[in-house]
Amino acid sequence: MQKITDIYNPRFIALMTLLLLFLFVTTAFAHGVSESDKVFIEQISGMQLIPYIYLGAKHMVTGYDHLLFLTGVIFFLYRMREIAAYVTLFAIGHSITLLYGVLSGTHVNPYIVDAIIGLSVVYKALDNIGGLKRVLGFQPNTKAAVLIFGFFHGFGLATKLQDFTLSKDGLVPNILAFNVGVEIGQLLALAAILIAMSFWRRTATFKHQAFTANVVLMTAGFVLMGYQITGYFNTI
Repeated sequence: MQKITDIYNPRFIALMTLLLLFLFVTTAFAHGVSESDKVFIEQISGMQLIPYIYLGAKHMVTGYDHLLFLTGVIFFLYRMREIAAYVTLFAIGHSITLLYGVLSGTHVNPYIVDAIIGLSVVYKALDNIGGLKRVLGFQPNTKAAVLIFGFFHGFGLATKLQDFTLSKDGLVPNILAFNVGVEIGQLLALAAILIAMSFWRRTATFKHQAFTANVVLMTAGFVLMGYQITGYFNTI
């Protein structure tokens, strides 16, 4: 019979809580585009592929909300073919809305879209612990969910660029380069997550700690949602 202390190991919970607090504290610093990058973006004109690739990669690597969702997506995926399929769907989703949002000038409220991104983290963590099936009475299509939430993540990326006055000269290739950078950053972040997960999965405690980890992941999603919803009402 499993012991409660095996599942809710105090040291493990403390570690995960510290991670959650770190993610929350870095909200103002890790997300969006830094002030120096903002100045650079608004001053340059013409086709600037390398800088935009760098900015896209930097945003994804430091985008804790995207990384939390990706962690939830691959949490119980062991085969590279499955991982590639889900990550590709996510990439297709956020690429479409990133490019569409910026190039078409379609604006969405950044607080609302970021709250939905937080919801995506909650959704995937709840799915990982079997909560969706218990609540809804059926299992939603996980691939469709990843694609749909990918659309919202793409709009979230678009809102960051829409905060700036972008030069129309070279806009299309620059935004395409930014999207390429996002994909590069996603692959780099995913590689780091997979390496960490592979070591963790080899431990005897992984199965016991997986439930707690997803509860913490879900809590992080609720924190992100609350932060964005508060921001939205403060702007009304």
